[in-house]
Amino acid sequence: MAVLKFRVYLEEDEAVYRDVAIKHTQNFADLHAAILKGYEFDSKHQATFYRSNDYWQRGREISFALYDKKYAAPPLLMAETTIGSEIRDTNQKFIYEYDFVKGWVFLVELINISKEENPKITYPSITRVEGIGPQQYGTKSLLGDKFADIEEKYDLNEAAEGFGEEGEAEESTGEEGSDEF
Repeated sequence: MAVLKFRVYLEEDEAVYRDVAIKHTQNFADLHAAILKGYEFDSKHQATFYRSNDYWQRGREISFALYDKKYAAPPLLMAETTIGSEIRDTNQKFIYEYDFVKGWVFLVELINISKEENPKITYPSITRVEGIGPQQYGTKSLLGDKFADIEEKYDLNEAAEGFGEEGEAEESTGEEGSDEF
């Protein structure tokens, strides 16, 4: 049974990606769930895939459900559409859009096809994580709320006394060799 490996890039930053291995007989709902798991997103919002070409143009839609919007052609449904049925070439691309309000867009690219599946892996599986994924709801630093406390305590936004902006000339006091700080 063929195993397909997709690289799922964050649209704004291709240095942030997740590799997902999935059987060709699994469906797009399985791929949808794997992407959300890989980026630590919840599954509360609308989602859709688009078959794409090398120029990342949106083609046939593969939607999680029929949504209240205009369709050029009726979409395929994720739960009914196998991954293998939509592979047209060896570097097949898809665009995955999640949460239509926030507009999360991921570029999904087929990077490998393997004839052998690994019996130790449960598919779909995240096989590689590169870069720090975005926070689904708002911005939160790596340190979380602790950084805000540090910032407040030490007032990191303001330049500390004695430290000027880059390129700012020092004022001369006229006294050479002054040890006054």
